[in-house]
Amino acid sequence: MSELSLIAAIERALSARGGRLLRGPGDDAAVVRAAGAVAVTSIDAMVEGVHFKLDTHSPADVGHKALAAALSDIAAMGARPGEAYVALGLPPGFGEERALDLVRAMEELGERTGTAIAGGDVIQAPELQLSVTVTGWADSDDALAYRDGARPGHLLGVTGELGGSGAGLLLLERGERDGPLVQRHLRPEPRLAAGVALAAAGVSAMIDVSDGVATDARHLAERSGVEIVVDLERVPLAPGLREAAEELGRDPLELAAAAGEDFELLFTAPADRRAAIEQSADLPVSWIGEAREGSGLRLLAAGGRPVELTGYEHP
Repeated sequence: MSELSLIAAIERALSARGGRLLRGPGDDAAVVRAAGAVAVTSIDAMVEGVHFKLDTHSPADVGHKALAAALSDIAAMGARPGEAYVALGLPPGFGEERALDLVRAMEELGERTGTAIAGGDVIQAPELQLSVTVTGWADSDDALAYRDGARPGHLLGVTGELGGSGAGLLLLERGERDGPLVQRHLRPEPRLAAGVALAAAGVSAMIDVSDGVATDARHLAERSGVEIVVDLERVPLAPGLREAAEELGRDPLELAAAAGEDFELLFTAPADRRAAIEQSADLPVSWIGEAREGSGLRLLAAGGRPVELTGYEHP
């Protein structure tokens, strides 16, 4: 596989979109016209053997998930998607067609979300590695949501359902390849439209559920200087999670709160914004707790019993 021929093939697989991209792949750097007053930038990396295994994830799965995870950070800020820049490290023998399968999956997600893959780099690496930098846009910083706005009395909400990705990973590891829980892990969807709508509707703090509620709610609490209390019995479970958890010998509430990679949006909001938020989001919203005076995270099981759970922690 020639590096130059692969780069040329990747360029042919990508399309400009959004009206901001003046020059993309093919020059030394991308040129983007600022479409709003504020650029929102995040970077996310995935490494074979740490974040995925190629015996359970196809190259297309890896490409989709790498871009989806990066875009989820943009969603958590309430920004509109813009451009993505991809550094791709390929191991010896990976092959041009598998590399293009990976890029095409990213391009499909980019087309669906309005994200232009505006450039990047290809290098040789000891294992498959991806680093994805994404830029989103907002008209002003006031239009965005941060992690530090939760106040005592604010409600804690979450979009969609939780636990599906964690259960899907366990099913994958025991050899299953089909079903909605497996797909939830392999092909997550960043909640971009919901993020913009929630920020506009008045959420006070927001984060994406990448490491599990047990970790991500703690981030909100620490950044905002409050205690966040989560009622685990109110956490929305992914369809089929209870049955899969029973089959796997796992607690469904533990999977929902601690497994991570659901990429839903976890947020706080004043009580008087509840109705507006429920009407604005394009997804179901569940209210699972509240912010209080104090610090840290408190997880409550049935009957208000405190429990200790930890979400994913990066090594």
